Amino acid sequence: MKLLEKSLFSTLKSIATQNIVSHYHNLQQHRNIVKVRLKWVKNRGLDHIIDVQTDLKAACLLKDAIVRSPVGYLTAKSLADSQKLLGLTVPTLRFIRRYPTLFEEFPHPKYQSLPCFKLTQIAKILHDQELKVFEDNQSDLVERLSKVLMMTTNRMVALQSLHPLKWDLGLPDDFDKRFPDHFRIVKGTNGLACLKLVQWPEKYAVSELQKMNDDSSPLAGYREFKRGKAALEFPMSFPRGYGAQKKVKAWMDEFQKLPYISPYEDSREIDPNSDLMEKRVVGVLHEFLSLTLYKKTKRNYLRSLRKELYLPDRFTRIFTRYPGIFYLSLKCKTTTVALREGYRRGRLVNPHPLTRHRDKFHHVMRTGLIYRSKGVDILPQLDNVLDEEENELTDEEEIELTEECDGTSDAETGSDED
Repeated sequence: MKLLEKSLFSTLKSIATQNIVSHYHNLQQHRNIVKVRLKWVKNRGLDHIIDVQTDLKAACLLKDAIVRSPVGYLTAKSLADSQKLLGLTVPTLRFIRRYPTLFEEFPHPKYQSLPCFKLTQIAKILHDQELKVFEDNQSDLVERLSKVLMMTTNRMVALQSLHPLKWDLGLPDDFDKRFPDHFRIVKGTNGLACLKLVQWPEKYAVSELQKMNDDSSPLAGYREFKRGKAALEFPMSFPRGYGAQKKVKAWMDEFQKLPYISPYEDSREIDPNSDLMEKRVVGVLHEFLSLTLYKKTKRNYLRSLRKELYLPDRFTRIFTRYPGIFYLSLKCKTTTVALREGYRRGRLVNPHPLTRHRDKFHHVMRTGLIYRSKGVDILPQLDNVLDEEENELTDEEEIELTEECDGTSDAETGSDED
């Protein structure tokens, strides 16, 4: 009976949504909502998190590179040109020497003047624990990767666009070969190797926003739908002072009333210049960021998926147009987009098991930074390491930005150098 109710609700809702979108498409072929130009506001709490995680990501990438090395170590020469690739603001050699609890320096077996770096015993234990986390969360990995591909127009993405997102999406190195029953590597029309979804898993075609607004009873949800509550509302948390402005409130009220288009629905018939399409773009970006472990990613990573996700040319302006949903950070000489609802008082909401493991990794990093080589001896048992590195800065400390991050252009127009 419950399955029948769910099926009935799903069918009725799908039909109603299609009718609403079709009706709205016919009536609104231009923009009717008057938008307010908002200044970019700096969020110290989120900026600090991004700053810390930039170093954490670089250290994890170096760890993975050493694991992949056939000799089990990296030379200083091989690290010379990796600074930009790792997203660091300091030379890689200086960075890796900061963390002796993770990376052990020793002279090259043949060329004594050439420094080399291998993993410490603690780093090896952490790596083994990470592999266990991947193994224990395989179904979650399949769902997250499937949903990314389901949002694309052809159900596939070039591997060169997916590889930079491995850290953000929590994917293992062998993600493209690990699940042959769900994904396969094919040659795209542009000749690039792509990861393609084998079949459409209908059970995954529910967005995070839909889950947040889901009712325990499908028929109760349908009753709400009949009452006119067709548009799902995005959670919003405005920077101080914005939410109280009448113009901003009126704009957001009108925006929230627009029908919600699931990122897993075909939207190619919607007028690309309409307000409805803009809300659809917000929904796609909201869903993609929701799929990342830290509810954030680099702006350029999203740009590389623009065509696949059917986004307009200048879609990045959405991030500054809707500051109650997104936050644009210019920390660490790059541009990062974060989902505001993903953090509460400087803490990640509902952290994934992999992020908790990375907290241990960061604890070991910081111990080495503070105590240098002595840190190896004073580290407690890893099983007893708590999430001490979770940021406790408040999100409330915000100021208007005038000039921030030398060499980085305005937050809205932005630079292509991310």
